[in-house]
Amino acid sequence: MRTLQGTVVSAKMQKTVVVRVDTLHQHPKYGKYYRVSKRFKAHDEKNEYRVGDTITMRETRPLSKEKRWEAVSLVRKSEATMDDPEAESLESGNMKQESGEVKPLIHNS
Repeated sequence: MRTLQGTVVSAKMQKTVVVRVDTLHQHPKYGKYYRVSKRFKAHDEKNEYRVGDTITMRETRPLSKEKRWEAVSLVRKSEATMDDPEAESLESGNMKQESGEVKPLIHNS
């Protein structure tokens, strides 16, 4: 069973996180190393991982059209979620922070 380690780049879906996995490849002719990133959708049953967290995920049976990975463990927590308890509500995009207080975004036309 394959396991990969990557960074959560989106946690907007229910029970699903999008994880970016970076790998180094070597150019066949020139020998220079370059970074290649790929995004995977991983199952997060408890919605416990946030944007910026580094996680380990393992391959599993197909759970949906694009989801074939399962989040297993947290390797490193994001500094933004550790320092600011309101970062979770700010990630969703429904709130705006101004001068220390959080206000909902309401656009009246």
